[in-house]
Amino acid sequence: MGKLKLSDRQLYALIEAIKLGEEVKPSQQAKRKAFAKYKINGWENSKLTGIFYSIQRRLGVIDEIIEELVGTSPLILDPWLRATLRVAIEVAIFRNPNEKTRGHLKGLAQFLSKRTHPYVGYYYYDLLPKILNYIPKLDSEEKKLKWEYLFPEWFIRRMRSLIGEETEDLLKALNDTLPMSIRINLLKTNMKEVEEYLESKNIRFERSRRVKTVLRLSDAFNPEWLFNKGFALPQEEASAMASLILAPKPGDVVVDLAAAPGGKTAHMAEIMMNTGVIYAFDIEKQRIKRMEEVLKRTGVKITKIIKADGRKAPEILGKEIADKVLLDAPCTSDGTIAKNPELRWRLREKNIPKVVSIQKELLESAWELLKPGGRLLYSTCSMLREENEEVVAWFLKRHSEAKLVPLEGPYDEGFLPGTMRAWPHRHKTIGFFYALIEKE
Repeated sequence: MGKLKLSDRQLYALIEAIKLGEEVKPSQQAKRKAFAKYKINGWENSKLTGIFYSIQRRLGVIDEIIEELVGTSPLILDPWLRATLRVAIEVAIFRNPNEKTRGHLKGLAQFLSKRTHPYVGYYYYDLLPKILNYIPKLDSEEKKLKWEYLFPEWFIRRMRSLIGEETEDLLKALNDTLPMSIRINLLKTNMKEVEEYLESKNIRFERSRRVKTVLRLSDAFNPEWLFNKGFALPQEEASAMASLILAPKPGDVVVDLAAAPGGKTAHMAEIMMNTGVIYAFDIEKQRIKRMEEVLKRTGVKITKIIKADGRKAPEILGKEIADKVLLDAPCTSDGTIAKNPELRWRLREKNIPKVVSIQKELLESAWELLKPGGRLLYSTCSMLREENEEVVAWFLKRHSEAKLVPLEGPYDEGFLPGTMRAWPHRHKTIGFFYALIEKE
């Protein structure tokens, strides 16, 4: 591999993008704004975009290096210094900068002095030799895997306890970029029409074997026209599978307890042939706004959106009113890291019990809503046992009238017999968990 060549202007653009990425979400927007300021276009844009997202993926490892060299958390450093150190570490340690680029890294001391205080620039200049000569201490298997695949050590330990020798395959899969998946909305179109449209644009695609209305696009393509027409929605195969497992019927009363941004709600309405009613709960204003747009575009007419915590649904709707309840529970979302690379460093082991507590409360509410003979689907996009099998086992012990309906494919059995898991490395989709429970 050739040596990396970066100009001082390109380094400035990267630093401003990383700094702005802390303030502006999504980070893609911060990158665009910073790159426009420094007139980063064409091949430059492509090159620097790769480095920008590499820093995002590697952020936890980079910040650990900063803490090791500085002796304190990078989060309490001056924001300009923190962003500059992150870029310098990415370029100096993880890439192969040529001599001119190494010189530009030294020149960043002046860049910092102008934006903050001269002492900050001096501090960076004194620290740079340690960065340029840094050698990591990889004295455990978890540290080696963390350095290579960029995941927190606690997460690697937990995955090894679940799947042993397959862990490295899983980490590789989570680092792969998944092709865009779209679900065709049969309320407004059909598979043939959409497939012919994609063929006319010379876009290669394949139909999912497990969810017939999901297409995976092999080529880079902006399906905005399909989305605006309501002919399709962005949705992963494993996510779309949830509505198929719950299988609401036309005329059913359905409650979706954590509905926004509305992909599963729209899918259930399609399965129900737009008859019956779906009560869609969510608490976030912006997500509800997105859901309203999705449901309007897709032609869904049976949804009643309720801005409230799903835990209060029985108070609002009454008890035993629903034929089907979908609880796609709030979770750590670690199964979606291939789609959201920066998420890996926002995962906190200490937050898991808080998330589990909310999941259990929502599950109890879902049960109160369900009619005798009705079915409840508990699902998450997490791979952690605590959020999945352990929550379901806890619930089944509390309710003698709750019966697990065994799921036999299309994915693998979970660690609790009758439940099901989609694994990124085995099934080429996001990580997902499913448990179907019937009220006898």
